[in-house]
Amino acid sequence: MSRATSSRPVAWAAVLALALTLPACDTSAESHPAQPESVAIAGVTVSREPGLHDGLPAAVKDSGVVRVATDVPYPPFEMFEGAGSRRITGLDYDLGQAIATKLGVRFDFTATKFDSIIPSIQAGKFDVVMSAMTDTKERQQVLTFVDYSASGSGILVAKGNPERISTLIDLCGRAVAAQSGTKQAELLQEDSPCPKAGKPDVQLSVFPKDADAQLAIKSGKVIADFMDKPAGGYLALTAEGGTAFELIDDAQYPNGVDATPNGIGVAKSQGGLPDSIQRALQALMDEGSYHRILEHYGQQGIAISKATINAAVG
Repeated sequence: MSRATSSRPVAWAAVLALALTLPACDTSAESHPAQPESVAIAGVTVSREPGLHDGLPAAVKDSGVVRVATDVPYPPFEMFEGAGSRRITGLDYDLGQAIATKLGVRFDFTATKFDSIIPSIQAGKFDVVMSAMTDTKERQQVLTFVDYSASGSGILVAKGNPERISTLIDLCGRAVAAQSGTKQAELLQEDSPCPKAGKPDVQLSVFPKDADAQLAIKSGKVIADFMDKPAGGYLALTAEGGTAFELIDDAQYPNGVDATPNGIGVAKSQGGLPDSIQRALQALMDEGSYHRILEHYGQQGIAISKATINAAVG
């Protein structure tokens, strides 16, 4: 799930417990030795990329550390191992460690409130943010983004897809759920593609929480929940051991409807670091490790094929 300028609340109580089954890593500086030549991450072995270390800023090469701010919990991107734990796991953490391994440094993650991350980077406390942050033109004024995914809205259905939904248009005239106050509900209410396709509008049921919308699927009141695609992918992977739901892949919207880029935000003061991270990320993409990490967290649907810098266009 991308964190836009105004992000919406999400009910994660149903999935936080399931997140405990995913691998976790200690984030204290003392528990992070210097990066070895290769590391096993999310079921894949990532190895150091010769030459990438040389392009890092001198301060990073000297310290061997990139200081990373992240807001926890925000499953499946950022999670604590369990109640009372400060051990961080999640997609962003694992992808950060893979990038760090390629570069031959450490990425030290620190849990930080989301609205204080950018001011903390401006104050020099951190070098980077990895926190499912949406790349926007406004944020580009203070950060340089290395874009690692793109995400929008997706369609969650019951396991087995009994109604044979394959596209957004297939929802026209059908009972569909969305969480109140979200861009998904707004799209179906105010910018529905159904009239343009000559089809009746969606029969929208709005619920206060996504969890309520998912219960409506299970009870048969609706055929789908139109929701954030990353959240849907994680639910499909984890809810009831992966037996409750599945996420539809709409070929017209491979990253979800109204998808926006999500990036690793790098401090403007860290010249050379964005290019180094971009090269490391592209190496992970080219070898397939990037896709394996996303798949581990049920996020195949947010993958991009090229690591870009400041891809946001509006």
